[in-house]
Formats: sequence, C-alpha cells, structure tokens
Amino acid sequence: MKTKFPIVACIAVAAMVVPAGPALAGSDPEHSTPRTLAEGLVGPLSLTVTYDEETVLVTQNFAGLLSRVNDDGSTTALYPGKEGWDVGGVETRHGTRYFVESAGAGGGDPAALQGWLKAIDPQGDIDDLADLAGYEREKNPDGAQHYGFGPEVTDACLAEWPAFPPARYQGGLDSHPYGVAIQGDTAYIADAGANAILEVDLDSGDVSTLAVLPPQPAVIPAGTRIPVDMEGTTVEVPACVVGHEYAFEPVPTDLEFGPDGRLYVTTLPGGPEDPSLGARGAIFRVNPSTGSTKVWAEDLLSPTGLAIADDGDVYVASMFGNEIIEIDDSASHRKQFLAIDGPAAVEIRSNSLYATAGFSFADPTQGKVIKIGL
Repeated sequence: MKTKFPIVACIAVAAMVVPAGPALAGSDPEHSTPRTLAEGLVGPLSLTVTYDEETVLVTQNFAGLLSRVNDDGSTTALYPGKEGWDVGGVETRHGTRYFVESAGAGGGDPAALQGWLKAIDPQGDIDDLADLAGYEREKNPDGAQHYGFGPEVTDACLAEWPAFPPARYQGGLDSHPYGVAIQGDTAYIADAGANAILEVDLDSGDVSTLAVLPPQPAVIPAGTRIPVDMEGTTVEVPACVVGHEYAFEPVPTDLEFGPDGRLYVTTLPGGPEDPSLGARGAIFRVNPSTGSTKVWAEDLLSPTGLAIADDGDVYVASMFGNEIIEIDDSASHRKQFLAIDGPAAVEIRSNSLYATAGFSFADPTQGKVIKIGL
C-alpha cells in the first residue's frame, strides 16, 4: 500500500486546502500579458511545442486525450485514448509524437496496472513501444526502499497510528508514468508510481532503471492532521510521533535535459501537498550515464513541471502555489516569473514560455494553454 495517493488523487486532496501562494521576493511583473492559445481543456498536465514553434501538443490527462492546439484556439484529438485511462508526458522528435498512457495507478491491485510508452509516427500510425507497468511488476525498482517511520519510533507508539498511510513499509508495486524526455534513441520516463526514472531503448523497447529517487522525510509537528481516505477525511497524529521523521515516497512528475547534459526532475513529496509540513517539493539532478542523483533545488510547493532555457535557468510550475517560478542556473536565486492559477506544465521555445494552467478539481474543464514572452 502506498503513502501517496496516485498523483491525480494526491493533487485533488491538496487542491481543497492550498491557498494561492504569495509572490516570491524579487518577483518581476514586467513581462508581457500571457496570450491564451486554447481553453476549456480537461486536466491539461503536459505539453510540448515543436521546434519550428508551429505546433503545440497538449495532453488532456483526465479525458485521456492527446490534442493539437489549432490557430483558432480549438483542439484536434490526435489520440482519443480509452475511458478511465490517463494520457500524459508528450514529447516530439523528428515528426514522431511520444506519450505515456496508464490506468490502475494506486488502486492496490498490481495485476490491474497498465502503463505504456507509445508513439504516433509521421504517418499517424500508433505503436506500443514499452510495457512500463509490466516492468514494475517484474522489477519493482524501489522495492528495497524503506518508507514511513524509522526504528526509533516504537511499535507501541505506532499502535495508535491509523492504518493508512502505513506506519512503515517498503516500496510496493505501483506504476503511473507521467513525464517523458527523449535524447537520441532513449526515452526517459518519470514514473510517479514507481518512484523512479526509467530508460527505454526506443529501438528494442527494453526498459531499465536509471535512478530510484530517495525518500522524502518530514518531521511531524504537533497537531498534524493526515488524510486517511480519498475523500479527505483527516485525523490528528498520536503525540508519540511528534518530532520524529516520516519518510514519504518521492513522486517524480516531469524531467528535462539541461545544457549541462544532466536530467532535471521535479518531484512532489508524496504526502500532504499543502504547506502543513512545509513546501517539500524538490528538483533532482540526475546523471544519465551513471544514475547518480542529488538535490538541485528544494523547498518548492507542488512542482509539477519544468522547462530549462539555453542559459540554464529553470522555470517551474508550482501548481498549488499558483505561480511559475524562475530559478537561476546555480539554484542560488529564485523569483516569481508569473502569477497564474493552477499551472501544471511549462515549455520553452525560442524567446517564449508556453504553459498549461487553470488546473482545478472544482471544475476540471477550465484548463488552458498560454504563451508569454521571456
């Protein structure tokens, strides 16, 4: 059983409790006004822009659609998906459109997991490139990783802890491929269920593990209330765990190559997305040759997408902070680039930033794609 809900459900709980984030120190309001390219989208959580800047592709995750944004603001479905399935992680290379499709994440039934890397070639043919959920069932990359409380918290204390989330456990079987990056003949997958970055050989379809992200510990403060079901019911934690660390699962969401050749990966902290335990999201930097992983930036609220400019500056969608953040290439300074409700994905082409925004469970049909000059 997982301490996190599947990423969409985790977002849903957080959406009910997180207020709009304040502007960061040094924010710059002097950008041009964003231009809306499309609206009325259902859960647009990923997008890409072709290198000639002529085509914007966006996933409507909740509707299971991969869509092209047309010049008149309408959209055309390139992949209609299947009912109850999630489509995400769109990327393009040489006319081929890559994306992931999944079902069953977080449901507790490993046999029901479905997760695939797919491609639509320039002729419109759809190919299943790799069975990502099958790889999770076979290898379970984070199976040896420990989550929850450490041995310093006694079993007697944990008898007062609710059944969910588990008090301590090892990584279970779950798969929710969410983000995709392509380099050469390799696809890199951020799997939010597996807690890992996967590699797929695009010629053979072979899947391997590049990196398992580390647990995300948080000290439990007095008065903390934790959700115990999908409806948002909360209970106060027992007093005996106050001051101890709980190791939450990492939730990789998006990944992109920087000018330094490293993969930059946004992660949610796998537990409450509200600020009750602090802004615990992070960006990891991963060596694609060795899989070595280190924290590049932390203390971010719900980072769900990132884009990297040619100068190395990183732009991050803080979904429940209601802003896009700009972080310099050394991670030493950050500022608010744009205040906007519910940003989920960002992409840079030339001198423009493209983003999805308007994420809301109150009305999931209000998603949109915007464009703004850098």
